[in-house]
Amino acid sequence: MFIPNLKTQTMKFSILIANYNNGKYFKDCYQSILDQKHLNWEAIILDDASTDDSVEAITEMVENDKRFRIYQNETNSGVGVTKSKLIELALGEICGFVDPDDAILPTAISSCIEVYAKKPGVVLTYSLFMMCDEKLAPQKVFRQGKQVVNGSPYFFNNPIEIAHFVTFKKEIYDRTEKMNPAMKIAEDQDLYLKMYEKGKVCFINEPNYLYRMHSGGISQNENKTKSREYFAQVIFNAMKRRNLKSINGKPVPDEFRNAEEIYNLIDYQRRFLSKLKRKMVIFIQQIF
Repeated sequence: MFIPNLKTQTMKFSILIANYNNGKYFKDCYQSILDQKHLNWEAIILDDASTDDSVEAITEMVENDKRFRIYQNETNSGVGVTKSKLIELALGEICGFVDPDDAILPTAISSCIEVYAKKPGVVLTYSLFMMCDEKLAPQKVFRQGKQVVNGSPYFFNNPIEIAHFVTFKKEIYDRTEKMNPAMKIAEDQDLYLKMYEKGKVCFINEPNYLYRMHSGGISQNENKTKSREYFAQVIFNAMKRRNLKSINGKPVPDEFRNAEEIYNLIDYQRRFLSKLKRKMVIFIQQIF
C-alpha cells in the first residue's frame, strides 16, 4: 500500500497529453486524472490543429481547473513535434504521457512516485497496461511487459517490453539528445532508449494504463504498417549513440539502409540461451 510522505508529496508530476481529433474520448481521460491518489500534478494538453471540436470540448471540461493548461499548434505538426513541445512545457520533476483517448488507474502516478522516492538511481518507470474496447471496458492485460536488464549497450526494447504507463525524470531527459521532433512514429521508443542510456529503469507490475482500441487510434491505423521501419531507425540511432561497432560478431553498418539489416543484428536476442542469460542478469540486478 502506498503511504504518502513529505518526499513523495512534494514531487510534482506532469501529465502530458498530445491531442488530435480525440475530444470525444477525453472525458474518460479527464476523470481518470481527477481520480489520482497523488495530488501534486499538472496536466498539459497540446492540440495538434485538430479538425474536430476537440479544443472546445476539452476546454469546457477543464477551464475552471488551474491544474490544466491547454495549448495549440498553429498547424498540424505531427506527434514528434507535439510531444517534444509538451516536455518543454512541463514544470514537474516527473513526466508521463497519457493519450487523450486512454485513461490511467488512480494509483498510476503514486506507484511511480514511490519508486522514484525509494530508488534515486531510477530515471524511467513503466508498467503493464490493460487493453480495452472502444468504451474503455477492460479486455485483457498486455503481459509482455516485464523488468528488463539495466545498463546493457545491447538492449533495444525489441520485442517491446517497456510500454505504458511510462514515466521519466525531466532533469535526466534534459541531458539526453531529447526526443526527435521529426519522428511521426516510434517517437516513444526513441525516448525510452535515450532515457535507458542515462540510468536505471524500473518495471511496476501493475496494469496502470487503460489502452482504448478503436479505429482512429494513432498506433492502430495505417501507420502501424510503417512502424517496423521507424523502429529500426530508432534502434540504429541507439547503436550509433552507444558507439557499437559490432553486435554478436556482426558489423554495425555505417549508415541505415533497411530495417531487416538492423533486425537481423539483434535476432540472436530471441534465442533461448540469450533469453536465459538475460534472466540471470536481471535476477542478480534485482538482488543487489
